[in-house]
Amino acid sequence: MKKTFFLLIFLLISLQQSGAWGFFAHKRINRLAVFSLPPEMIGFFKANIQFITENAVNPDRRRYAVIGEAEKHFIDADAFGDSAVYKLPRHWQQAVETFTEDSLRKYGIGPWNAYRVKLQLTEAFRAKNKAAILRIAADLGHYIADINVPLHTTKNYNGQLTDQVGIHAFWESRIPELLSDDYDLFIGKAEYLPQPQLTAWQAVIYAHEALDSVLRFEKELTRKFPSHKKYSYEERGGISTRVYSKEFTKAYHDMLDGQVERHMKRSIKMIADFWYTAWIDAGQPDLDGMTQSIPELPEENPSQKAIKTREHES
Repeated sequence: MKKTFFLLIFLLISLQQSGAWGFFAHKRINRLAVFSLPPEMIGFFKANIQFITENAVNPDRRRYAVIGEAEKHFIDADAFGDSAVYKLPRHWQQAVETFTEDSLRKYGIGPWNAYRVKLQLTEAFRAKNKAAILRIAADLGHYIADINVPLHTTKNYNGQLTDQVGIHAFWESRIPELLSDDYDLFIGKAEYLPQPQLTAWQAVIYAHEALDSVLRFEKELTRKFPSHKKYSYEERGGISTRVYSKEFTKAYHDMLDGQVERHMKRSIKMIADFWYTAWIDAGQPDLDGMTQSIPELPEENPSQKAIKTREHES
């Protein structure tokens, strides 16, 4: 019994440290996206902002329990060859015909999945299904934020191929937790996206182009820092956990010159745009009668077959 308890504690801490953007950042990104919505939408979303915020991390919670979930968070574009991020088919059916569904799922379906979930949100708006709107909108925010992360676009997702293991959670969790209070995350009004599937791919391209800096700057900084200054220990869930030191984190953040802030802002803007586009495509249904809060929804049931794919980042 004691062994099981400690295993559950370890799993919870691992998820909090390793989830894409981290639990803290995913929640903040979803929450801030609400404030860019137009008057016709913001009343409904603000009334349910706690649900949108807290359930931003549901896809990460499902990662190890729901078949077919893991591959929705990333795309290892470089698994398909040099410059593949610019050449891969943008539409799912064309991609399946070119590579087979099993191959695509093995290396991640992040951008195709983001568009698929957008279509689901459009249908939920059209049906005025309040529970579905909130659940799908929260999920969509998570998936869009994920494809804006450089390390979600590569086989070297945790620096394991370049002797930089741990860089995944460092970039998308440690940095936002320590430094994002100083970010300017105002992104203006949501805009309609005429081709949201292509917008998803633009996010992947932008993220992938930042990958070189993410890896190279950490390497350069590591050469300057002795190990005892690169890492420190903090208490998490009553357990002493090794983390990147505040000094190393700040120095790396300065070298990146606002990169993490830029990707957070892009995530927030893109989420608001996708929510708004789904609502427009549904015919702009009146949401005024659906402003009361709702309880947390049950998790979705697994439906896809199991595909052997990589761990999220570790």
